[in-house]
Amino acid sequence: MATSRFKRVLIANRGEIAVRVIRALKELGIQSVAVYSDADESSMHVRLADMAIRLPGRLSTDTYLNVPALVAAIKTSGADAVHPGYGFLSENAEFAEAVAAAGAKFIGPSPAAMRLMGDKIAAKTLMKKTGVPVVPGSDQPLESPEEIKSIAGQIGYPLILKAAAGGGGRGMRVVRRDDEIAPALTACQREALAWFGNPAVFCERYIERPRHIEIQVLFDEHGNGVHLFERDCSIQRRHQKLVEEAPSPFLNQAQRDTLGATAVKAAKAAGYSNAGTIEFICDSPEKIYFMEMNTRIQVEHPVTESITGVDLIRQQILVACGEKLPFTQKDIVLRGCAMELRINAEDPAKGFAPAPGRVAQLVFPAGPNVRIDSHMYPGYTIPSEYDSMVAKMIVTGATREEVMARAQRCLAELQVSGVPTTAKFHEALLQHPAFIKGDVTTKFLEEEQSWFDAFFERNSASNLGSDAAAILAAIGFMMTSDATPSQKEKASKEVGSRWADAARFAALRNFRS
Repeated sequence: MATSRFKRVLIANRGEIAVRVIRALKELGIQSVAVYSDADESSMHVRLADMAIRLPGRLSTDTYLNVPALVAAIKTSGADAVHPGYGFLSENAEFAEAVAAAGAKFIGPSPAAMRLMGDKIAAKTLMKKTGVPVVPGSDQPLESPEEIKSIAGQIGYPLILKAAAGGGGRGMRVVRRDDEIAPALTACQREALAWFGNPAVFCERYIERPRHIEIQVLFDEHGNGVHLFERDCSIQRRHQKLVEEAPSPFLNQAQRDTLGATAVKAAKAAGYSNAGTIEFICDSPEKIYFMEMNTRIQVEHPVTESITGVDLIRQQILVACGEKLPFTQKDIVLRGCAMELRINAEDPAKGFAPAPGRVAQLVFPAGPNVRIDSHMYPGYTIPSEYDSMVAKMIVTGATREEVMARAQRCLAELQVSGVPTTAKFHEALLQHPAFIKGDVTTKFLEEEQSWFDAFFERNSASNLGSDAAAILAAIGFMMTSDATPSQKEKASKEVGSRWADAARFAALRNFRS
């Protein structure tokens, strides 16, 4: 059956993922429509889109989470499809239905599949029926401490309580004794209701030091599906990923093939179409359990693109147009290794404190097998209202060792002045002996906090030295007679910025001493 491609797609998102989708649309000859809040008026996605529609307000609730405003933008722009990106409304079945009611196609799975896999209890039940291994625990919402004590008597402590509709570490509590259950259940239910509008909570065995491995899947609307291998996302802070890599150093090829086939079976059982991710929690290579499914594109999708050569955003759009996948599983070949480092506007030496502000200067690394996905540019003001991620550095190589060496070179080239970033954290991570060996778990950062503290302490003095040298050089330049007034003014601003940075480092060093 012949299919026709979209003429105009609205991106119901912001930042780097909006830029990424716009670029894919341009290559397909499809017009793009950006939406933006007042805080994002100067964002790159607004500049790159063929059309841009303002969503009045600065907060997410008034803009990117405002379904009526987005539906109005769909109708105003004449968009015949909507790409939700990740986060915001990307896994919201009601939004997908509102898009359809507005006469547009939602580029993602069906609302039924989103509801099924978005409910962790329902998803877990389906996986058990399908023969996919799940973590031992409850199959129904729990309402009393006695129910949890009964399960603990069967599978033992520790247990973890989880919000059935949750994610991102919200609505979760670990319990190790009977007397911890009641307060943990109350807190978990309260947080689940506040964040997800659903107080349902379940429990399962808590795996103390797991690996987090996920499988990328892609299905068309004709029942054809493939997996695109795994990503290891074990480097996390408070359940938020900081680094992703593929393939995982944790698995051998036989285990990789088995896990991929399991993920395809899981997605097929859910009647899934478009791009999605099956996430697994790993006690050992032999004990790997289904955790949840993300029914959207992931932040870390470039890692998979780098090792397979498959443009996932392009395929998302074409699948939504009704086209069949142009490849089968045997065509998907793993090539080399890739790693993604998330660059956040945060200060890792101050507990990853968010640091919005104006980007005074910016130089991204380049060279073979280096990719930067970002909406940041010199002069851009990072708003405080949204997530702090401002760039993704994706590095590819023939081996993991080559990737890490290239990543270190790229971090040395990266220059962002005006705001601190997590680049220093990544520099430290790439020097940690355990990470170099690939011997990490989701508890790695928590367990190695003192090592990272010592790294930042050692490097604060050298940073002050380089800042002082730059300041003196700038002052000397300002005093030369051949410098133009505009050059002197620019140098003066840079001195002020570097003095501020140096003062922050000095204050941090004095505080710690």
